[in-house]
Amino acid sequence: MAFSAFRQAHIYEKRAVSKEDKSCIQCLECYDQNVYIGTKDATVQHLILTSSTNGDKSPGLTKIREGRARKLGSSNSVNQLRAVPLFNHLLVLWDRSVTALNMFSLEPVPALKKIQHVSLFEVCDSLLASQGTCVQMVTSSSRRKVLRIHVVGVDRWEVVKEVSLLQDPVALAVDGATLCLATSDRYLLCDIQTGSCEELFPHNHSRQNVIVTSLGEGEFLLNGPEFLGMFVMKTGICQRPPLQWPQEVLAAGACFPYVLSLQPELLSVYSMLDQQRKQTVSLTGARGLLSISDGVLVFTERDIFSLSPVPFEEQIQALVRHQRFEEALLLLEGAQSRHPLDSYKELQKAITCLAGFAHFYQEGFSQAKDLFIKGELDPREIIRLYPDMCLSEDFQSHLDQINKGRDLQVLKKEDRNKFHHYLAFLGDFLRAVRGTERGLKCSKEVDSTLLRLYVEMNDGEKLQQLVAFPNKCSLDLCVPVLEQHHRFFALGSLYESHGLHTDAVKTWVKITDGLCKDSSCSDVYGHIVATLSQLRDKDTVWAFADWTLQRNQETGVQIFIKRPPDGQFETQDVLTFLETFPLALIFYLEYLIHDLNSEEESHHNRLALAYVTQMLQEEDERVRVTRGKLQQLLWESKFYNISTVYDRVKSTTLHPEKAILLGRSGEHYQALQMLVHEEKDLQAAEAYCCRAAQDQDSQFREVLLLTLLQIYLSSKDLTGAAVDLLNSQPQVFALEKVLQLLPESWSVQLVSQFLVVSLRETFHQRQMVRLQQALARAELLRHKVTWMQASKTKFRVDKEQKCRVCQRELTEPHFVRNLRGEVVHISCMGYSAL
Repeated sequence: MAFSAFRQAHIYEKRAVSKEDKSCIQCLECYDQNVYIGTKDATVQHLILTSSTNGDKSPGLTKIREGRARKLGSSNSVNQLRAVPLFNHLLVLWDRSVTALNMFSLEPVPALKKIQHVSLFEVCDSLLASQGTCVQMVTSSSRRKVLRIHVVGVDRWEVVKEVSLLQDPVALAVDGATLCLATSDRYLLCDIQTGSCEELFPHNHSRQNVIVTSLGEGEFLLNGPEFLGMFVMKTGICQRPPLQWPQEVLAAGACFPYVLSLQPELLSVYSMLDQQRKQTVSLTGARGLLSISDGVLVFTERDIFSLSPVPFEEQIQALVRHQRFEEALLLLEGAQSRHPLDSYKELQKAITCLAGFAHFYQEGFSQAKDLFIKGELDPREIIRLYPDMCLSEDFQSHLDQINKGRDLQVLKKEDRNKFHHYLAFLGDFLRAVRGTERGLKCSKEVDSTLLRLYVEMNDGEKLQQLVAFPNKCSLDLCVPVLEQHHRFFALGSLYESHGLHTDAVKTWVKITDGLCKDSSCSDVYGHIVATLSQLRDKDTVWAFADWTLQRNQETGVQIFIKRPPDGQFETQDVLTFLETFPLALIFYLEYLIHDLNSEEESHHNRLALAYVTQMLQEEDERVRVTRGKLQQLLWESKFYNISTVYDRVKSTTLHPEKAILLGRSGEHYQALQMLVHEEKDLQAAEAYCCRAAQDQDSQFREVLLLTLLQIYLSSKDLTGAAVDLLNSQPQVFALEKVLQLLPESWSVQLVSQFLVVSLRETFHQRQMVRLQQALARAELLRHKVTWMQASKTKFRVDKEQKCRVCQRELTEPHFVRNLRGEVVHISCMGYSAL
């Protein structure tokens, strides 16, 4: 059955009085249940309509009763009828004159004389009408190119304004203070109040096809060029696309949201919402139509038909039955703006979802997703369509849909590629609704379905993102799926996200030990360490600590080091546990000292001794790194026990370390002796002097270097080293002290380089001292000149001169004058800035 926006009913037939009766219907007017007919033989007929109810419980106008009739003359047709219910007037255009009749008796209104020479007229709704005093009427003169604005009262009418035109109007319509009219070749907009006119666009229609109809709310419908139904606002702009209608349009009317266009044999119904034709009605011999409050009246020469709108709910249901969901939504939204429906929200959601399903089965997945989200579709309605997905048995669908799940079951077997597209859509949709109110209501089904979906699509990245963060996956449903597909790493993450930390780590340990195969993660061991380091469940950490460190001490110790501040273990417990893991113990002690800034002597002692033990066991390459750490600790730490560490190293060959410990005890001579004679590393000895002199004055550094020089001089084999030391540090040594130490057997040539540089440095220092003294004398001389200039300046002291500081008079002959020329008491001089 085709969609119908209107129901047609034949409500009146004008019976012929005799065979010679040539009268026929020329025009109509309707107000409430009163219909007025204007005929070709100058007759006005009053009809009274009676409402009834059809069998389908829809309102219809089926009964009609003829009222009075009035013959206006012997010839000429009645061209227009307009009711003015405010005064019970019926205005009639006949014989180029406007006559006022009573709406019910059809008797002329005596006080209102005919307005002659009128070709067209229209009554306007205005502010005056709403106040109940009078209405406005626009008439077009048949003799002059002019429009007249009349004020019509109960017993008078008068012209209040005239608007001149360049051409005679052939059609007009009024909406408030705006008049839209058509001439023989163009359409115009006129403002009744100001009299200004604006040209809209030209046309080439015959007089019969010119259409100007008011749609209300400041909008007009015009038969535009190229046979387009143009919607024009009173501002002159178009807010709707035009209608493409037939050429021979006789009349047009509106019944929101539809426009009806009349042809001699056909009535077409168009939607204002999408500009598409929705219905056609065959009407033989149709001549005109009239828009009324509850539909449209169409007349032929002797018949009147009523087109009553089908209730919006029925129209929408019909569109849904025909699977025209977008049209149903458009109609629903358009109807809501004018005729609000109580069930609008629920109806809109239901239709939106049905439209989504239509796109879904046509593989229009993007549109389907948007419509499902807009319609707030329960995600389970989609999940249930897919075979083998995770859905609780107690779910009951609320959509009256054919079991489309069978279609996807068949598709899965017959066309895997197309089924893969449906799976991709399911993932997109569930991800989009996962955090919404709808998704949260069934989060268990949503997350479980996503997990199974990612597994089936072999999307490891999305699977890991799902299980690694808080989720509502059902363990009963998801664990078997992950185990079946050998997704053990994701299984461990799922356990972890549900707080089952022991099960999670056990699963990952099985992967690391090779008991379970899963290549989705390249560094499972590193993930275990990272997880344990952040885990607040300390029992689980202790349970796997031994396995972790057995596998790799350097990495495994991170479970104790990389912990959050509020999740730290007892330090002593960790140290006790790490006694069997020496490398891990070193890393942990370094963490305590360098990161936590521990000042406990035992920690510093233990780290130093651990370094010593490791050095004695490691190979050369590793020893160099460890020795650097040990020496840095011995130099920088203030908290280890020197004697404890020295007792450990004194029997070893770690001479540089022993030298540092001796130096920390103040035994610098012994330290340098050890480096020079036992370690036989002269560079280390000189470096020792520089390192030990850090944060000390220059004199301390000189003493250390002189000590080293004495050691060099005490051995004949180290003469070259002594010369090199003097030449490399000439600015440090005092020349007179060095000369006292040098053997008498040494020639001047041997130490000539040192002597030259040292003398040059001494000379330079003396010159600098002299220069500084000269600058100081110059500054003093400048101050003296300033003082002399001030003392020789004459100035006048009056009898009542006051001190600048205390403001008392200068009564004594002694006073002070500052550089600014201000005179003050001697006692006030300290308070004045000279």
